[in-house]
Amino acid sequence: MPKYLDELDAVLRALADPTRRAVVERLAKSPAIVSDLAAPFSMALPSLMQHLSVLENAGVITSEKHGRVRTVSLRPGALDVLHLWLGEQRTPAEHQADRLGIHLALATPKES
Repeated sequence: MPKYLDELDAVLRALADPTRRAVVERLAKSPAIVSDLAAPFSMALPSLMQHLSVLENAGVITSEKHGRVRTVSLRPGALDVLHLWLGEQRTPAEHQADRLGIHLALATPKES
């Protein structure tokens, strides 16, 4: 059994909520302060903070406080565990199709 399953479970639980997925999508563009993250949602700031806490506990985001401003960032590599797991779920037929595609691409004469 792969050693990363606990991390995978935590990330999947954190991303199961649409609000948290929206936060991750926003943070994929750039870090943001909490008030900017809260703006698109019709919820109280403490509710958003709970969502951020779930993401942080799962290792998806990090946050830093400078004075009264908290900046939140997507943790580099935080979603790699998803790519690893999804890659392992690919069927042998998909792998064969990939190899065939590579073979055909290499065998096809290039136009000048």
